Amino acid sequence: MIKNHRGFTMAKNDNAKLCAILSYFLIGIIWYYVDEQMKKNKFAEFHAKQALVLLITSIIINVVGMIIPIIGWFIILPVGGLLVLVWWILGIIYAATDKKTELFLIGQFAKKL
Repeated sequence: MIKNHRGFTMAKNDNAKLCAILSYFLIGIIWYYVDEQMKKNKFAEFHAKQALVLLITSIIINVVGMIIPIIGWFIILPVGGLLVLVWWILGIIYAATDKKTELFLIGQFAKKL
Protein backbone atom coordinates (compact mmCIF):
# COMPACT_ATOMS: atom_id res chain seq x y z
CA MET A 1 0.00 0.00 0.00
CA ILE A 2 1.12 3.51 -0.73
CA LYS A 3 -0.26 6.82 0.49
CA ASN A 4 -1.22 9.65 -1.81
CA HIS A 5 -0.87 13.36 -1.00
CA ARG A 6 -4.17 13.38 0.93
CA GLY A 7 -3.14 10.52 3.21
CA PHE A 8 -5.45 7.92 1.66
CA THR A 9 -4.02 4.46 1.20
CA MET A 10 -4.01 3.41 -2.43
CA ALA A 11 -4.03 0.02 -4.12
CA LYS A 12 -0.82 -0.82 -5.94
CA ASN A 13 -2.61 -1.82 -9.10
CA ASP A 14 -5.90 -1.21 -10.83
CA ASN A 15 -6.92 -4.89 -10.70
CA ALA A 16 -6.92 -4.82 -6.91
CA LYS A 17 -9.09 -1.70 -6.92
CA LEU A 18 -11.48 -3.24 -9.43
CA CYS A 19 -11.66 -6.44 -7.39
CA ALA A 20 -12.34 -4.39 -4.25
CA ILE A 21 -15.19 -2.50 -5.91
CA LEU A 22 -16.66 -5.64 -7.48
CA SER A 23 -16.55 -7.40 -4.11
CA TYR A 24 -19.68 -5.50 -3.17
CA PHE A 25 -21.34 -6.99 -6.27
CA LEU A 26 -20.36 -10.58 -5.25
CA ILE A 27 -18.20 -11.17 -8.33
CA GLY A 28 -15.20 -9.57 -6.61
CA ILE A 29 -15.47 -11.98 -3.68
CA ILE A 30 -15.34 -14.89 -6.10
CA TRP A 31 -12.48 -13.25 -8.02
CA TYR A 32 -10.53 -12.75 -4.79
CA TYR A 33 -10.83 -16.39 -3.71
CA VAL A 34 -10.05 -17.78 -7.19
CA ASP A 35 -7.14 -15.54 -8.26
CA GLU A 36 -3.85 -16.20 -6.46
CA GLN A 37 -2.54 -12.68 -7.17
CA MET A 38 -5.58 -11.11 -5.55
CA LYS A 39 -5.03 -13.21 -2.43
CA LYS A 40 -1.63 -11.52 -2.06
CA ASN A 41 -3.10 -8.01 -2.25
CA LYS A 42 -4.11 -6.62 1.17
CA PHE A 43 -6.45 -4.00 -0.32
CA ALA A 44 -8.46 -6.59 -2.27
CA GLU A 45 -8.45 -8.89 0.76
CA PHE A 46 -9.78 -6.16 3.05
CA HIS A 47 -12.72 -5.29 0.80
CA ALA A 48 -13.50 -8.90 -0.13
CA LYS A 49 -13.81 -9.71 3.58
CA GLN A 50 -15.88 -6.58 4.27
CA ALA A 51 -18.21 -7.48 1.39
CA LEU A 52 -18.47 -11.09 2.60
CA VAL A 53 -19.50 -9.92 6.06
CA LEU A 54 -22.03 -7.59 4.45
CA LEU A 55 -23.44 -10.47 2.40
CA ILE A 56 -23.76 -12.70 5.49
CA THR A 57 -25.38 -9.84 7.43
CA SER A 58 -27.86 -9.27 4.63
CA ILE A 59 -28.82 -12.95 4.58
CA ILE A 60 -29.25 -13.01 8.37
CA ILE A 61 -31.42 -9.87 8.33
CA ASN A 62 -33.62 -11.30 5.58
CA VAL A 63 -34.02 -14.71 7.22
CA VAL A 64 -34.81 -13.25 10.64
CA GLY A 65 -37.14 -10.67 9.10
CA MET A 66 -39.08 -13.36 7.23
CA ILE A 67 -39.34 -15.72 10.20
CA ILE A 68 -40.68 -13.21 12.73
CA PRO A 69 -44.22 -12.21 11.78
CA ILE A 70 -45.37 -8.57 11.82
CA ILE A 71 -42.29 -7.09 13.59
CA GLY A 72 -39.97 -8.79 11.13
CA TRP A 73 -42.00 -7.84 8.10
CA PHE A 74 -42.63 -4.22 9.02
CA ILE A 75 -39.58 -3.27 11.11
CA ILE A 76 -36.64 -5.67 10.69
CA LEU A 77 -36.83 -6.05 6.90
CA PRO A 78 -37.23 -2.35 6.00
CA VAL A 79 -34.72 -1.03 8.56
CA GLY A 80 -32.29 -3.88 7.91
CA GLY A 81 -32.63 -3.42 4.17
CA LEU A 82 -31.91 0.28 4.51
CA LEU A 83 -28.84 -0.44 6.67
CA VAL A 84 -27.55 -2.97 4.16
CA LEU A 85 -28.05 -0.46 1.34
CA VAL A 86 -26.11 2.22 3.26
CA TRP A 87 -23.29 -0.23 4.07
CA TRP A 88 -23.19 -1.36 0.44
CA ILE A 89 -22.90 2.20 -0.89
CA LEU A 90 -20.26 3.09 1.72
CA GLY A 91 -18.26 -0.03 0.86
CA ILE A 92 -18.25 0.85 -2.82
CA ILE A 93 -17.25 4.44 -2.06
CA TYR A 94 -14.44 3.30 0.26
CA ALA A 95 -13.12 0.85 -2.35
CA ALA A 96 -13.34 3.40 -5.17
CA THR A 97 -11.49 6.04 -3.14
CA ASP A 98 -8.75 3.63 -2.03
CA LYS A 99 -9.73 3.66 1.64
CA LYS A 100 -9.42 0.73 4.01
CA THR A 101 -12.22 1.86 6.30
CA GLU A 102 -14.34 -0.71 8.10
CA LEU A 103 -18.10 -0.64 7.69
CA PHE A 104 -19.62 0.58 10.94
CA LEU A 105 -21.04 -2.06 13.31
CA ILE A 106 -20.22 -5.05 11.08
CA GLY A 107 -16.75 -4.28 9.71
CA GLN A 108 -15.00 -5.58 12.81
CA PHE A 109 -16.19 -9.12 12.08
CA ALA A 110 -14.21 -9.19 8.82
CA LYS A 111 -10.97 -9.43 10.83
CA LYS A 112 -12.10 -12.81 12.14
CA LEU A 113 -12.44 -14.33 8.67
